[in-house]
Amino acid sequence: MDLTRPFLGATAVGAGVVTPKQLRGPRFRPVVRGVFVAVHVPDTFLLRCEAAAVAVGAIGSGTGRAALCGWAAAEMLGADCAPRGAPVEVVVALGHRRTRPGLVLRHRDIPAADVVTGVRIPAPGGRRPRYVRGRTVVTTSPLRTAFDLACRVGRTDAVIALDALARVGGHGPGEVLAFAAARPVARGSRRVAGLVALADPLAESPMETRVRLALHDHGVRRPVLQHPVGPYRIDLAYPDLRFGIEYDGERHLDRDRVRADLRRQAFLTAQGWDILRPEAHVVLGRPELLAVEVRARQRCPRHRLTSRGAHP
Repeated sequence: MDLTRPFLGATAVGAGVVTPKQLRGPRFRPVVRGVFVAVHVPDTFLLRCEAAAVAVGAIGSGTGRAALCGWAAAEMLGADCAPRGAPVEVVVALGHRRTRPGLVLRHRDIPAADVVTGVRIPAPGGRRPRYVRGRTVVTTSPLRTAFDLACRVGRTDAVIALDALARVGGHGPGEVLAFAAARPVARGSRRVAGLVALADPLAESPMETRVRLALHDHGVRRPVLQHPVGPYRIDLAYPDLRFGIEYDGERHLDRDRVRADLRRQAFLTAQGWDILRPEAHVVLGRPELLAVEVRARQRCPRHRLTSRGAHP
C-alpha cells in the first residue's frame, strides 16, 4: 500500500500496514474523514480530489454509484482550470445518505454515458502531462462536466471551464448545446447557450480566457487565437496590425523558459510584431484598463504592415 497517496485508514489498519495509534500520530494526517496520507505529502486540490474519490469508492472502474464531478472532475480530466478555493464535488447515486465533511455531495443518478472510468490522476506542476502511477479515478465526462459547471458557476468561471473542457474533451460548442437541449428542466440550463457563444477551445489557459472576455466586454474586436508566426503561436492576435497579447504565468519564471522567451520575443520583434503582456492584477482586477491599452495600441501600432522584410 502506497502511504504517500490517499488511503482508507480502516483498510490500512485491517491489512496490518498501520495501527490506529500510528494514524493518530505525527506520521499521517487526514485529508477527508477516514482517508489519510503521509504528513510530508503537499496539500493540493488534486490530492483532495483523489482523497474524495477514495472516500466514496470512485477509484478504478468504481462501483457505478459515485464519481467526481464539477471542478474536481475538470482537474482530474486535465483541464487545469479550477479557481482557488473551489469545492471538491462528488456525485453519488440517489439513496446514498452518508455525508463526508469537506466534500460537496450531489445526490442524483447519472447515466453511464455521462461517466468516464479509469481517468489517470495528473501530477501537479509543469505543462507536460505527468500522472500518478497505479491509480485511476471515476469522473463525469468532459461534456457532462462542462454542462454542470456552466449551469451553476459564475459567468467568467463558466466560460473558462467550457474552454478548458472542450480542449481536453475534444468536443465542440454544438455538442454542449445539444447536451443542454436534452435537459431543458435542469436548473441553470437556460444560461448555457449564452455562455457557449463566448467560449473558444483554442484558449490554452484560464488567463487567456479572461483576457478574451475583458476585450469582449469592453467592445474590443475579437482577436485571433493561437495565430502562427514562424515557429511560434501568439495567444491572441490582430494579424492585420501585427499586434498580439500574451499572458506570462509563473511557469515563465523558470530560467530556461526565460531564455526561450527572449529568443521568441526577438523573433517576433524582427517580424514587426508588437506584443502586450498584461500583468495579473490588471487582468483580474482592472480589465477595463487592459481594453483601453489594447485600443490605444490598435490606433497607433508600433510596427506598420509596410515594414520591409516582415512576414505574417
